[in-house]
Amino acid sequence: MQDEEKPAEQPVETTPSEAPEAPSQTPETPEPRFQAVVATPENTKKSPWVMALILIAVLLVGAGAIWWAYNQFRGEPTNSVSVVGSSTPKADNVGQLTLDTTKNYGDKYADGILPVGDDKLVTDAPKTGYVYTCSQYAQNQNGGGADTRGPWFTNNNTEYDLNKKINVQGSKTWSASFSNKVSGDTRTIATNDLPDHHTGIFPILSSDPAYQYDRNPNSITGQTLTYALAASPTYSSTPHCMGGEAGVMLTGVALFNGFDAGARDAGAWEIQDDCSGHPQKDGEYHYHTLSSCITDTSVSKVIGFALDGFPITGPKLGPTNILTTSDLDECHGITSKVTLDGKQVTTYHYVMTQDFPYSISCFRGTPIDPPGQHSEGTSQQQSQQQGGQLPPPGQLPPR
Repeated sequence: MQDEEKPAEQPVETTPSEAPEAPSQTPETPEPRFQAVVATPENTKKSPWVMALILIAVLLVGAGAIWWAYNQFRGEPTNSVSVVGSSTPKADNVGQLTLDTTKNYGDKYADGILPVGDDKLVTDAPKTGYVYTCSQYAQNQNGGGADTRGPWFTNNNTEYDLNKKINVQGSKTWSASFSNKVSGDTRTIATNDLPDHHTGIFPILSSDPAYQYDRNPNSITGQTLTYALAASPTYSSTPHCMGGEAGVMLTGVALFNGFDAGARDAGAWEIQDDCSGHPQKDGEYHYHTLSSCITDTSVSKVIGFALDGFPITGPKLGPTNILTTSDLDECHGITSKVTLDGKQVTTYHYVMTQDFPYSISCFRGTPIDPPGQHSEGTSQQQSQQQGGQLPPPGQLPPR
């Protein structure tokens, strides 16, 4: 160590003329300046603050990702049956009429007096309060349904009192089978058409008070129905006409339009059981009106799907704030936020109401032919190509 210290002392004894050549005496050279900026004590004191800011930014980004994921997957299932997969609504699935959630729409039919919708069908263009039917369907409405007008008709038969209308008696339970699956662009609903609730006794017994007005001779039988619907239907400003069948409800039951086989108001004329259903000649149990056995009928609750894939909801915003036909567009629908496949989405949807036409009155999307009726149905496009003379989607056999 002493041999190394002696050379270090020699620069102190050099002459002044040699001092400028020492590197330590030239502070403006580039390399020492760069090192000084990085290593100064002042800069090393700032680094914890930089690290803290980076950590805060990471935490904020992580929290935002968690909140986004929560909002994507929160919500309740659309029905009691598990839904496999989910749809992805598109930007073109909304209509022009939007629900005003701040508005009190009132309770127009609180007294149970409803308008009769006999012969309220059109074939040239959709119209609010009417069913826009394909021409062949309209031509085939030649009878069937109830035999006699019941005493619940009032005001020169232009209205009927729902409180006075009777139901088919009896109670029978069924072994229902229902599934609702979404894969890619298709929602597949499979059902045996037997409801998840009780029904009345059909054929209507001669001892049943309903028998003197409606002698429905048909029995309820299981079906094999598979609906391959559009999972993300596209809204069209030009509606499609319809036949007799409108869609399928999450109770597993087919939904028909508001007419009986004679183009009369089915809700007013025909006598259903106390769940608002009855069978047609092939044993297919179905609704024309909102079933009283569907307990949650809020406007945000999906309770079924139309043949074009758009959801069907109830009419209620609140106990005395209930949508009616006059609040909806000509196809009996509106755009609002609903719970669809466990997600909160804004979409066009149809609304079941207390008054005629009760449900879908034309299709905003492209409808499928209902299962089991392909030989009688066709698409709206085909019907137009043939001058409207081919049977429409959902053509019903008369009862």
